[in-house]
Amino acid sequence: MAELAVTESVTLDGVMQAPGRPDEDTRDGFTAGGWAAPYMDQVAMEQAGKGMATTSALLFGRRTYLDFHGFWPKQTDGNPFTAMLDETPKYVLSRTLTGLPWRNSTLLTSVDEVAALKERLSGSIAVLGSGALVASLGALVDSYTLLIHPLALGTGRRLTLPAGAFELVSSVPTGTGVLIATYVRTTP
Repeated sequence: MAELAVTESVTLDGVMQAPGRPDEDTRDGFTAGGWAAPYMDQVAMEQAGKGMATTSALLFGRRTYLDFHGFWPKQTDGNPFTAMLDETPKYVLSRTLTGLPWRNSTLLTSVDEVAALKERLSGSIAVLGSGALVASLGALVDSYTLLIHPLALGTGRRLTLPAGAFELVSSVPTGTGVLIATYVRTTP
């Protein structure tokens, strides 16, 4: 059975919208996109590499899948994330997509199919971003790795987690003040 592992960049006030680029997600007039980029450092990259090493599949919501597809396959700078994202099997939970343009992609249409995927695969199924998807997965999620940035934006879409208690199983501070904290649920 695979572990479903969510990884999210969040601000101190819980905003997760558009951490990577100014044009990533401008819904609701959000203009602070790209807020996480100044905080990337060697420690964060090393931790991301460790996560990549255990990832056997990726799970995306529609919006994040299309955004990643529009960006990552075009990167030619030798970034290790490009090859990993391209080669790893990708599963996309969507009721509106009909075709998936990125190779190694499979369409899922219900959360029940995610549960079956967990039963069928081994290793780790990584969920990157995909806020609406994360909110819909509930108890299927085994762990949450939060990159908590020392920044409050006051506006933007926020991370929604299911109610319950969580245990901190690891924490790594970066040189830029980001805390990379991994939690597992202790109550169903």
